[in-house]
Amino acid sequence: MTSVWRTSGWVLLGASLILALSLGIRHGFGLFLTPMSAEFGWGREVFAFAIALQNLIWGLAQPVTGAIADRYGARRVIAVGGVLYAAGLLLMAFADSAASLSLSAGLLIGIGLSGTSFSVLLGVVGRAVPMEKRSMAMGMAAAAGSFGQFAMLPGSLGLIGWLGWSAALLALGLLVALIVPLALLVRDQPLPSLGVEQSLGQALREACTHSGFWLLALGFFVCGFQVVFIGVHLPAYLVDQHLAAKVGTTVLALVGLFNVFGTYIAGWLGGRMSKPRLLTALYLLRTLVIVAFVYSPLSEWSAYAFGVAMGLLWLSTVPLTNGTVATLFGVRNLSMLGGIVFLFHQLGAFLGGWLGGYLYDHTGSYEMVWQLSILLGLLAAALNWPVREQPVERLRVVPAA
Repeated sequence: MTSVWRTSGWVLLGASLILALSLGIRHGFGLFLTPMSAEFGWGREVFAFAIALQNLIWGLAQPVTGAIADRYGARRVIAVGGVLYAAGLLLMAFADSAASLSLSAGLLIGIGLSGTSFSVLLGVVGRAVPMEKRSMAMGMAAAAGSFGQFAMLPGSLGLIGWLGWSAALLALGLLVALIVPLALLVRDQPLPSLGVEQSLGQALREACTHSGFWLLALGFFVCGFQVVFIGVHLPAYLVDQHLAAKVGTTVLALVGLFNVFGTYIAGWLGGRMSKPRLLTALYLLRTLVIVAFVYSPLSEWSAYAFGVAMGLLWLSTVPLTNGTVATLFGVRNLSMLGGIVFLFHQLGAFLGGWLGGYLYDHTGSYEMVWQLSILLGLLAAALNWPVREQPVERLRVVPAA
């Protein structure tokens, strides 16, 4: 047992550091919207589309990278993802057109994120720790990603102010390159066969005929829509409301800081309570927070309060959603199945990121997108309520794998 915990401890450390770098830098992309758009005379839709494309490519690639990690181990997937992510940042530093921005920030970084983010890393963690500790360990790893957001947002803003946006991206590319050696900490091997080996096709058919799988996926669509719209457009929204630029950065940093606690608590609660019911509560609370923020008088302090409240609910959905998938179907194909659910998250992310820029450029306001976020939050709460945490029949006959 001591050997098991020593191994899983190193895996958890490596996964946490990789998520902190990968997601911490990714959450700061909204800071580049204003300086890049101003320098090249773009409307907000150009930058918003590139980030939306990034989320779409990330989602489309995620089931593939997840399946490779499940079958052959995650280390190579993470290392290749780190290389592509760093290359995307380096090319983004020299992007001077919509096409080059979409290629770098959209395509390359999107593929890189698919190998260095939640589905692959939480799949590794899920296989490394005992079942009774799985939800909490996933919460700890997700919390590390949130701490990266808290730490990297002020750092990214400081780099932009000190070096300019282009050199700041070069510096961030060098930081992301650290993911490659960190992948050595992630000792992940495919699970041994238990005699009744499930093929990839069988795993897909089993999940696709399970109503809970689709309800989780559709609920996760809403999560992606909300967090990417807020992450990309909130700084510009607050500037439009005549608040200083540093307020938006501070709000997003507060989101990252308090999400450290939120994701850990969600993972801890997920080991003791119904994870789908917790998801319902989270989406309802998010909706209430957005309503209070949008329809109350806006000030610097109300913006900070929004960051704190939203931070507690930000990525708390991740350990609960992935933990439910693991309970339903086991962990052998967790990175792939979690990747499919995450694809829906990224479809929502694409729509939230792009639609925010599109509607702003055509209406001069984010009002319609805020209203849509509220309606979708209510829908997500309703979708997660009927999901039942009961393993499929295969796992009630054969020990969970």
